[in-house]
Formats: sequence, C-alpha cells, structure tokens
Amino acid sequence: MNHLPLIIKREYLTKVRNKSFILMTFLSPLIFIGLISLIVYLTQINNNKQRTISILDETGKISQVFKTEKVTKDSNTTYNFLQGISLEEAKKQVQETEEYGLLHIRQMASTEEIAKHIIFYSEDSPSSKFISSLERILNGKLTEEALLKNNVDINLVKSSKMDIAIGQETFSGERSSKLINYSKLGFGFAAGYLLFMFIIIYGNMIMRSVIEEKTNRIIEIIISSVKPIQLLMGKIIGTSLAGITQFLMWIILGGTIVVILWLIFGFDLVSAQTAQQQEMIAQGANVDISVLISYIIGSLPIVNLVIAFFIFFIGGYLLYSSLYAAIGAAVDNETDTQQFMMPILMPLILAVYVGGFTVLEDPHGSVATVFSYLPFTSPVVMLMRIPFGVPIWEQIISIVILYITFVGTVWFAAKIYRVGILMYGKKPSYKEIFKWLKY
Repeated sequence: MNHLPLIIKREYLTKVRNKSFILMTFLSPLIFIGLISLIVYLTQINNNKQRTISILDETGKISQVFKTEKVTKDSNTTYNFLQGISLEEAKKQVQETEEYGLLHIRQMASTEEIAKHIIFYSEDSPSSKFISSLERILNGKLTEEALLKNNVDINLVKSSKMDIAIGQETFSGERSSKLINYSKLGFGFAAGYLLFMFIIIYGNMIMRSVIEEKTNRIIEIIISSVKPIQLLMGKIIGTSLAGITQFLMWIILGGTIVVILWLIFGFDLVSAQTAQQQEMIAQGANVDISVLISYIIGSLPIVNLVIAFFIFFIGGYLLYSSLYAAIGAAVDNETDTQQFMMPILMPLILAVYVGGFTVLEDPHGSVATVFSYLPFTSPVVMLMRIPFGVPIWEQIISIVILYITFVGTVWFAAKIYRVGILMYGKKPSYKEIFKWLKY
C-alpha cells in the first residue's frame, strides 16, 4: 500500500499546527520590516549628523573652495576658517570646542608638495566616505591651481571634457546598458539568494524532524509499516509544502503591513521620483525613471524567469533536503550534525559568491557556464544567468542534470536513511556511512 500521501499530510499538519511555526509566520514579517525601518532610520541619523570642521590654510588659497555654494549647499558640514594661529593652537581650540576635526593645509613651494602635506586631525578616525568627500573637493581645487600655474585656460579645459556613455546592443537588436545589467544581476541574485535561504531554513527543519522522531523512538513504530524511501520522500514533500505555505503567508502579511504603513504615514512617490531624476541628471543620465523601470522590466525574460525559478527552486530544494534528511538519520543529536553540514553548505556558498562575482563580469563565460551545469550550484548560478539571455537548450540540459542528480541523491539518502534511523548511541563517521550504502 502506498502510504506516501498519508506521510505527506502528517508532516504538513504537524508543522503548520506547531505553535512556534504559527508564531514565526506572523512575527517574521513584522520583525523583517522593523529591522529595515530601523536600518533606514539609523542611516538617516548618520547622514544627517552635523559636523563642524576647522580649516587652517597656510597658503590662503586652497580653503576658498570650501566657501563656494556648490560645497556648502545641502551639506551637513559647517566649515570654520582659522587664521593667524599656529597648528598646535588650532588643535587645542578644536579639542576645546569639541569640533569634528581640523583640516591643515601646509604652506609649500609647489602645488605638488601641498597635495602631499594636507592632514586631517580628529579625536577618532573619520569615515572613509567623509575623507573621500574632502579629497574630491581638494583635488578639484589643486588641479585648477596646477593648470593656472602652467598657464592653461581652465574654461577651455572644462568645455573640452567629454562625458561618454557607450550604448550597448546585441546583433539581434536588443539594447542594454550598465544599469540594466546591474538590474538583471539583482533579479538573478535575489532569486538565487531566496533559494539559498529556503534550503537552509527548511532543510534544517527536515533534519531536526528526523532527529526528533529517531530520539523519541517513534521511528521504530513507523518504519514497521512504511518503506524508508516513502518516509523520506513524505518528510521532504510535507515539510516543503509547509515551507511554501509559510512563505506565501509572509508575502501576504508583509504586503498588507507595507500598504497599511503607506496609508497611515503616507509616501510621496512623485517627490521620490523627482529626487531620483535629479540625482541621475547630475550624473549625466537625463532619463525618466518610470520609463527606465519599464525598459528594465521589458528587457527581462519574465516568463522564462518565472518558469525557470519554480523548476530550479523545486529541484534545488529537493536535492539538498534529501541530504539534510540523510544527515538527520545518521546522527542522534544536532551537535553531531556539524561534521556533515560543511560539505552541504560549501556548494551553496560557492554558488552565491561565484554567481555574484562572475555572472556580471561575463554571464556567458566558461566559469559561469560550468557552474550553471553543476547540479549543486546550478539552481543559484543559472537563475543569475537567465536574465542575461541563456538559450533554452542550455537551461534544459541544466534542469535534466539537476533532476537526474536528485534521483541519485534520493537513492543515496534512502540507503543512509534505511540504516541510520535505527542506529543509536554511536557517532557515525564518513567511513561507516559509506559501509551503509552496501547494505
């Protein structure tokens, strides 16, 4: 008799009726949105921090750039210009007034020497972003000074600067850009990372479920009337359905919370779009944000992405969850699982980082292509490659290899599961597990 449907139903109901499962289903969206809100709030506090910087310019020329409207407008930094005092007196004054720091520009014979002798003094180490902003301001001023010294017309230099934006288009006529490529990688990385987190969270849930039943000796009763392979598949599918249920609830609850917050606090989308447009215009990209978003979405193979996401998501999860179940059957407690977890996690971690670093650089290169075929990395890497246009035949080959490997992994896991669920009081080694495959 086929007991698989009964096992799936039992595993599913056991999980969804669990109090901690229900609690985390409702609390997780609140915690996640709360953390994002806290990060945004803390970031705004940090960005809005008011700083007072004293400037001691012994040349009498360089500090003038900090008085221009371009530097002072919309800035949280106030500049205090010191004159007629020594460096030690300036340091003491800044410390007494508890200012953020002191920028000292030494008097030198040439501009090149000045550039090497500008020092920022502060009580604590300033952020790299802040120092970089000071360097950009000073670089512009010192460059102008050097040009003037060499009798070069600054206006001529400025008018001669070219802002090149290389257009991108395939031979088939598909247009692209750096921004669109980053957006494509973002879609792929989000899909791959989602699978990564799903495997870790619900794979561990399967493993703990097996360990719990094994520890309570319930498994001895169940195994007397159910085949190990049916029990293994029932746990995998039942827990997977519970995970999907929880995930869908997170999407519904998270979307509802976001809408409620929007209705209560409001959000001016027009102002946000205008600010984004101004920022892009300042960078030399005079485009309409809504048109750009539509263009990005239009350039993505949405149907292919959705179908491939579900196929690779299911295949990747089933592949890894069978290994998690095998580990749970081989050990008596979670402490003993650590020696077996690393071989499982390493391909996942490798897939995320290899995909993130190689796909953007060359989505059709040999490294990205090979890892999109390897079954333990293909669910993540192939999802990252698809937005860049992967031929259907390559996707089919990757899917076939993935599911064939899953079948082999289930056979492998079932062998371990059949012996391991009845083994107690002994910490197994890799050598002993290899022997179980011969039973």
